[in-house]
Formats: sequence, C-alpha cells, structure tokens
Amino acid sequence: MSDPVVYVVLAVATAVAAFMQGAIGIGFALIVAPVMGLLRPDLLPVALLVLMLPLNLYVALREREAIDWRGSAWIGVGRLPGTFLGLWILVVMSTNGLNQLIGASTVLAVLAALFAPVFRPRPGACVSVGLITGVTETATGVGGPPLALLYQHRPGPELRSTIACCFLIGELVSLVILASAGKVGVEQLRWALYLLPPLLVGSVASRVMHQRLDARRLRQGVLLFALVSGVALMIPH
Repeated sequence: MSDPVVYVVLAVATAVAAFMQGAIGIGFALIVAPVMGLLRPDLLPVALLVLMLPLNLYVALREREAIDWRGSAWIGVGRLPGTFLGLWILVVMSTNGLNQLIGASTVLAVLAALFAPVFRPRPGACVSVGLITGVTETATGVGGPPLALLYQHRPGPELRSTIACCFLIGELVSLVILASAGKVGVEQLRWALYLLPPLLVGSVASRVMHQRLDARRLRQGVLLFALVSGVALMIPH
C-alpha cells in the first residue's frame, strides 16, 4: 500500500476519532491504534501519543470546571509505575507480538466497557486504573477504556474533562520516558505532524456537535469498530 493511500486512511481515522473523543470522551485510541497497527505499526505508540496531546489539552480546557482533580491525582499515582512496565513490554516484544497485544488490549477494553460492573472513582480504584492505563498506553497507545469505565456513570462533562486531563499528564510522562529510552523517532513525529490537520477538523466538529448527538449510540459504534479492529489485529500477518 502506497504512502498517500496510507495517509488518507489514517487521516480519515484521525478526524473521526478526534470527533468521537471530543463528543463522548473516548474513542481516539480505540479507532486510530488498530488502523495504525494494521497500516504503519512502526508509528505506535509514539505518533498516537503525540497526536493525543493537543486533543486532550483542548477537551480538558473546554470543560475544565468539571475535572475531578482528586481522582486525577490518584490515577497519576498508579500511572507512573505502569508506564515503566509498559516501556519494558515495548522493548521486549516484536512488531507482530505488539500488534497482537494491541488487538487483545482493544478487545478486552471493549468487553470491560460492555460487561464490567460499575466502578466508583475512589482512591483504590483510581490507582488500579492508573496502573493499567500506564501499562497499556505506553506499550500500545490504548489507555482510555479503563478510565472511561471508572467514570462512565459520572456526568458527561466530568467524564470527558477528567479523562482528558489524566491522558494529558500521562502522555507527557510516557513520551519523556520513551524518549529517554530511545524509542521516539523522527518518522513517528513527522507522521504525527502530518495528521494534525485532520485532528483539528475532528476536534472543532466535536465542539459544534457534541451536545446534539446521541452519546449512547456513538459509544456503541466506537466499541463495535474497536472490537472488529482488535480482532483483525490479533490475526497473525
């Protein structure tokens, strides 16, 4: 597959994913990570983490009054050790093995979002979710579903803004650690730059539309897409 075609597919996925993330609080990594893993696995997780920085800054600032700062702090406590474990997984795994891990993480995240019991954002649950998110996001770029599960029964603005805040801090930590381990390359940063315009389009569209949409149906659509994509990634190539 030629690079222009790959770019168009990734650009569309990025725009749609940014729209979903801005509208319902999850969806960016669930959509982009499997597509990127199928087309350009060498870009993961760095390009995905870089792309999520402006997206999550935008969402966090947009609804900053609703952020659960106490919960975010406890999530950060668990996130740091999880980040180092995620880096170790990234170092020891082959590209095919990493793709299968991304696929399995995506499928498990979807199943957890659909069937897991209600979580409350209490300190113990926050630390546990932070640990899991640190591992999966640093190794694969997929970290949102555990956070969404933790806050899924909270008001929409609190869910979106708190997840965005946690992501923003966690992604910066992950990128610093990945860079110190020599895992951040020019090609990954270049592709992240190329995908910024579609990211902006999706983010702006989410601001215009997020209060008019059926969040439940959008969430179901994201989870279905993620499930199919995750299964596809688990098939050896």
